[in-house]
Amino acid sequence: MLLDDTSAEFHDFFERHYAELGRLSSLLTGEADVSDDLAADALVALWQRWDRLREAEHPLAYARGVVANLARERVRGATRERRRVALFWSRDPQPVAGPDVAAVVDVRAALDRLPFGKRACVVLRHAFDLSEKDTARALGISVGAVKGQTSKGLAELERLLGARAAGDLATERGTR
Repeated sequence: MLLDDTSAEFHDFFERHYAELGRLSSLLTGEADVSDDLAADALVALWQRWDRLREAEHPLAYARGVVANLARERVRGATRERRRVALFWSRDPQPVAGPDVAAVVDVRAALDRLPFGKRACVVLRHAFDLSEKDTARALGISVGAVKGQTSKGLAELERLLGARAAGDLATERGTR
């Protein structure tokens, strides 16, 4: 394959400076395994601007600057990731009691027995803690309909589950 003058010039530049740019990247990041990738990324960026850069006095200086910027981004990204991981693992684990599986099964069975409108209102209001207004918006009904359906749904759950269980469900999630 014959290369045009521009491609030949860039190919020559690549051959002469790729290893150097890789070493620079390795020294700046401290990661030998990513140095080739950063050098290649820098050379891709140079190729995209080669028509202008080949005329410049110091295209290698520009290439080094691109490698330095990519290395800086890599180091900053790694630092941010380490901070996120450290923050995540530094939190004191909160004791979590396992769910009462039998109660969950009972509530799901009772919810399944409710008509969809009542079930949707109860679930959105109490399981997802949505306001009456947000629930109405989500279901495309009025706030008054949400109030009525939620009230009737909780009354039906109370009948199905018993007064204490339905009351616990409503107060546990808080009413809005």
